Amino acid sequence: MGKQYESLSEKLTEFIAEQKIFFVGTATGSSRVNVSPKGMDSLRVLNNNRVIWLNVTGSGNETSAHVQIDPRMTIMFCAFEGPPLILRLYGTARVIHKNDDNWNDLFAHFNPLPGARQIFDLSIELVQTSCGMAVPFYEHTGDRELLSDWAKKKGDDGLMEYWEEKNQSSIDNIPTNIIAKNRVAT
Repeated sequence: MGKQYESLSEKLTEFIAEQKIFFVGTATGSSRVNVSPKGMDSLRVLNNNRVIWLNVTGSGNETSAHVQIDPRMTIMFCAFEGPPLILRLYGTARVIHKNDDNWNDLFAHFNPLPGARQIFDLSIELVQTSCGMAVPFYEHTGDRELLSDWAKKKGDDGLMEYWEEKNQSSIDNIPTNIIAKNRVAT
């Protein structure tokens, strides 16, 4: 049932473009495993072995903390409509912050999202598909705007305060470096 590939095919790239949600998994050798759902038109396929996704402010910042210690990342997509399919991208990721040299080049691939805090750049080492026959059908009725509205209301200064209070370390106390890497020089 499952198949493995060295890179994304055109068909799998088209499948990714149609998805409204994806899931990101990371961990260090000694941390809790973190799995996060993502959406908001925040993922781009750059080529057959590279994807980037724009990360927005959330209640935690586990992925960033993990990737800076152990760059392993898995991104999973599921077909909730149409033919069944589960697609996993296994690879090595790096976190890009606003003060990093390549932030502007990578950020240009996205429509700006309120609360954007990091970009994750995944070099794909293995692509795996599996049947997905047990994944239920779900209908996408729209995106939630609550997080965007919250970030707009906070503004840049409010977001920086929130990051300082809530996003500086993981639940396992691993630093995220979000303040130092995103603070605008004055």
